[in-house]
Amino acid sequence: MSVSKNLIEQIFTLIGKDNLKINEPMRLHTTFQVGGPADLYLTPKGIRQLCALLLWLKKSQIPAFVIGRGSNLVVSDKGIRGAVINTDKLNRIRLKDDLIQAECGVNLSSLSKWSAKHRFTGLEFACGIPGSIGGAVYMNAGAYDGEISQVLESSRVLVFDDEKETYRIINLNWDEHAFSYRHSIFQDKPLIHLSSSFRLKTEQPEKIWAAIESYTRAREEKQPLEFPSAGSVFRRPQGYYTAKLIEECGLKGFRIGGAAVSEKHCGFIINLGNATAQDICKVIEHIQETVYAKFGVTLQTEVKFIGE
Repeated sequence: MSVSKNLIEQIFTLIGKDNLKINEPMRLHTTFQVGGPADLYLTPKGIRQLCALLLWLKKSQIPAFVIGRGSNLVVSDKGIRGAVINTDKLNRIRLKDDLIQAECGVNLSSLSKWSAKHRFTGLEFACGIPGSIGGAVYMNAGAYDGEISQVLESSRVLVFDDEKETYRIINLNWDEHAFSYRHSIFQDKPLIHLSSSFRLKTEQPEKIWAAIESYTRAREEKQPLEFPSAGSVFRRPQGYYTAKLIEECGLKGFRIGGAAVSEKHCGFIINLGNATAQDICKVIEHIQETVYAKFGVTLQTEVKFIGE
């Protein structure tokens, strides 16, 4: 898209000069470290700025994509036309009554450790998940038999009113999230997650930190953390273990270009240093075709593909 001087000045008015980048390489903002440039890369400093920015982009008919820490994304090598809004600066955590309230840009692993420091248990499973709260709620993120849906109480959500050309902020109770395995209502409806409240129990600090240390050791031993990746690429098919299926197909170490199936954990595709998004997509397609041919199992991706 064409980025005019007038458009830039309008964005400056909304979020300030320091919060806009033009033609920003998305490989700098995804854990896979791939992706071409975003026409506009915007980093609002608070909920009000985010809401005002989204409304203005909508009225201006500029496509907008909201991301957190880019931990579950494969961005096209051609980049993203329109605006990418990063929520990193929406990172407030506070304790109100008996609920922990966290904005959408809070790092999930940081919230896990913050909770531990305040003697709250329930988020230990998330200590190594690199995504944001917004992404975690969107995907109902989980690990080690824990899921975000098990501890979430409610969320604040942005909803657009197309008739009045404005927005409103509503509260979603737990049962309105439509949680299931790696799924929430945010995948089905045009809602923007702003923040969530979590209800946790108190526990002895040594027990909480022991669990965190145990999960951390397990990750370091079993996952290829030394390479850029997006974590587990595929959803777990019912009755199967994805990594086992891939390994039994003889695909451990399978490589196209700079993308490869991890030899440490076959559920991971890793960037060996020079991978492109196209390399990653080709590896994914080959895995899906091979697993289906051998086992008749269709592997669905957990990662999201965005861009031109």
